[in-house]
Amino acid sequence: MITFDAPIVVALSPVVAAAVWAAASWARRSRVHRAAAWSEATARIARSAGRFGAPALGLAAWLAAVALSGPRWGEERIVTETRGLNLVFAIDISRSMLAEDAKPSRLGRALREARRLVQDLDGDRLGLSAFAGTSYILSPLSVDGSALTLYLDALDPDVASEGGTSLAPALAQGIDLLHASPEIADRVLVMFTDGEAHDSLEQAVQEARRLAGLGIHLILVAEGGKQPTKIPVRDDRGTLVSWQQDESGTQILTSRRDDVLGAIADAAQGTIVAAELPDQAGAVRDLVASYKRATATESRTPAEKAWDQGDSRAAAAAYLAELKAHEDDDTAWYNTGTAALAAGDPTLARSTLARAAASLDPELRFRALYNLGLLALLEAKSDTTGREAHLADAERAYREALLLKPFHVRAKWNLELVNRLRRGGGQNQPNPPPPPSPGGGGGGGGAQPPPPPPSGGNGMNESQADQVLRSIGQEELRTRRDRTGRTRRAAPAGVKDW
Repeated sequence: MITFDAPIVVALSPVVAAAVWAAASWARRSRVHRAAAWSEATARIARSAGRFGAPALGLAAWLAAVALSGPRWGEERIVTETRGLNLVFAIDISRSMLAEDAKPSRLGRALREARRLVQDLDGDRLGLSAFAGTSYILSPLSVDGSALTLYLDALDPDVASEGGTSLAPALAQGIDLLHASPEIADRVLVMFTDGEAHDSLEQAVQEARRLAGLGIHLILVAEGGKQPTKIPVRDDRGTLVSWQQDESGTQILTSRRDDVLGAIADAAQGTIVAAELPDQAGAVRDLVASYKRATATESRTPAEKAWDQGDSRAAAAAYLAELKAHEDDDTAWYNTGTAALAAGDPTLARSTLARAAASLDPELRFRALYNLGLLALLEAKSDTTGREAHLADAERAYREALLLKPFHVRAKWNLELVNRLRRGGGQNQPNPPPPPSPGGGGGGGGAQPPPPPPSGGNGMNESQADQVLRSIGQEELRTRRDRTGRTRRAAPAGVKDW
């Protein structure tokens, strides 16, 4: 079947051809008329010359118009899989970041710019860590930006269990998060800090050299001013209570340490985004845009074609054949397990999905756990004698999946369904599994998400699920703040706590 990029051009092509034919015919008649003014002989020569010129020009114009319309035939679908960057945000949450020489404060500005970047870098794999006296991983690499937004909302100096500022552990933790990610796309560590470090600069420089040696890009986003300023202490309502003091009762002055930031950036061969820039997020975004986003393009494999045609048994067999040649590829295990699940082969599905669930890729691991939970739900429905054991397996799989994506509505829906079934409640149908991932590599970036959960029956409808989602998110935020506030340790004597 022939298709056209611009059908309107095809419709107008006869008009174009007729206009060109008419213009060429008029030009020929004019030429013959001028020749006849000289003599009959020249008129005969003019009439014999170019006799087929007008039809030929009209036909050429018609063919050119058809060519411009973009005709296509014999088309085969090609999958283009784009892998985003692997990027980790490291946020300085020491008390010096509460200084208000940036608006609303150094930390407030850093969080505002980080939120903008989370929105702008949609499709990239993002992680988050926070650091003060030590460093904390808050979110592993994931394409789920909503989890990062929740943690960013919860960040303040009280979250840190140890005061002060140590840059070396933050750099080391960034390396740990990024080193395990695939090297096919560039890896970036974006650190928001005022540079006022209390640990050894040499340790931070050594970690920065490790970053450069591993090919990880470092972007230092400077916060604060160069002039010394006091650190306010405010109550829960934002009212100024006092100024931060040291052990002797002297008010603390803090300033941005460009010398520290410069030494670390030089060692890591990184870039500093100046604090004076009004749009730091835009500057980071421009830097990130220059980095490599690896793209792989390949034709559909026989397994993928069988899946597209709805033949899950043939797809499972084809994926299993591919798996034998790519046993070290976690995506191949996931694809085989998902196709086996759709084909009704629980034994093969369980073994292959369990292997995929051990992947270091958080996106692929989440999808494998989601499908393992669905498999256990289906087995609980068919195997009444082992129903409780299957439901327990489903609950365990969905809880592990939600640790990777705390706000995934469909996973929460299915977990709620498992809990209702264990209590003898409603009989809603679980959400379908994510489909296999195109190609042989990556983390399933090309697959489409499953459709929205159905409503009706005795379970929740979609609006109720959204309410559960919001309430759980708020509860997680309160729990994190309460727990970290209780576990904060007082700084030992002589140790800086800002």
